[in-house]
Amino acid sequence: MVEISPLTGPDRARWEVLARAGDTHFGTTRSDDDYERTWHRLLDDGQPRGVAARLDGTIVGIAHYVFHAGVWGSDRCYLADLFVDPAARRQGVATAIIDWLVQDADRHGFPRLYWNTLADAPARALYDKVGTFNEGLILYTQRPASESTEDQRSASDEPSGPLV
Repeated sequence: MVEISPLTGPDRARWEVLARAGDTHFGTTRSDDDYERTWHRLLDDGQPRGVAARLDGTIVGIAHYVFHAGVWGSDRCYLADLFVDPAARRQGVATAIIDWLVQDADRHGFPRLYWNTLADAPARALYDKVGTFNEGLILYTQRPASESTEDQRSASDEPSGPLV
């Protein structure tokens, strides 16, 4: 059975292994300082938030998410990152994480969970089952011209999207 819980101090080493693996998959480069800063933010009880998914006591998946106000309707929860160790995929880990996030967000008054993913992501089969697909939705991002193309690709606050 998959167990989901907020990240805690002892989770640091395994969290970083999985976070780096997710970044490698997406071709994202981050500095050691980025991981350090993000880890501390995840443990501050504020934003962003982070969870670990465990199988038999071992962390096999992580997710990062933020709560925010909705402009026209209910408040929302944005799933910024979801990564499952390739050896633990297709065992219900990602589904358990998403189910847990839906419940956690609702408990905190943020009843709408949403996320972005690549059109050709292998996890689309799961996302199409657990979510509502808004066909035709396109995500644009904009960075100041002063940032180089490499800076834009590796920016630490750029959502990489969930990956299972």
